[in-house]
Amino acid sequence: MIKTDIIIIGAGPTGLFAVFEAGLLKLRCHIIDALPQPGGQLAELYPKKPIFDIPGFPSVMAGELVDNLMEQIKQFQPGFSLGETAVHLNKQEDGTFIVETNRGTKVHGKAVAIAGGLGTFEPRKPTIENIADFEEKGVEYFVKNPESFRGKRVVIAGGGDSALDWSIFLADVADEVTLVHRRNEFRGALDSVEKVQKLKDEGKIKLHTPAEVVAINGNGK
Repeated sequence: MIKTDIIIIGAGPTGLFAVFEAGLLKLRCHIIDALPQPGGQLAELYPKKPIFDIPGFPSVMAGELVDNLMEQIKQFQPGFSLGETAVHLNKQEDGTFIVETNRGTKVHGKAVAIAGGLGTFEPRKPTIENIADFEEKGVEYFVKNPESFRGKRVVIAGGGDSALDWSIFLADVADEVTLVHRRNEFRGALDSVEKVQKLKDEGKIKLHTPAEVVAINGNGK
């Protein structure tokens, strides 16, 4: 059994920075995360996407932020159980806790911090009959490497922050970007909405609203 002071469930930015804060108080931490690497959605979904809402950084790549956090907490030597999901939490008679993972790893600590964020990531797939035939053959749910879209015609379906942010970013990478949303109003940050509208006016992005993607056709390459 692994013994520590604080058991942290979730290795995203919040969980990683919690290690730093705990370390300043001379408390040891052990992190459990279902993903095979630390960083949460920053590492899993968009490591090469610039983010703009981190204090002190006008812009920083998501993957770079994770690297910086890992470097920052290295001095406190946290433990990691990656690729494992916390499935049982048991409080002991002395007030401490034992967390068990789906792989049978048991971690004993004085406190548990849950920094799960969005939880494990599963894409919300549209109800298009043949969409599975094109997955990883043109249909992607996450943008891990923007360069893979360079010089291509890209259609982005969605109206939230992720759809808006990638439309803005890929406007300078792809040959053509088309944003499709089922409503005229977008759910993302107002600043991002204004940037998308500006790019549309400049002819760098095409907007189709209200509209939905209802079918996919192609040669599967």
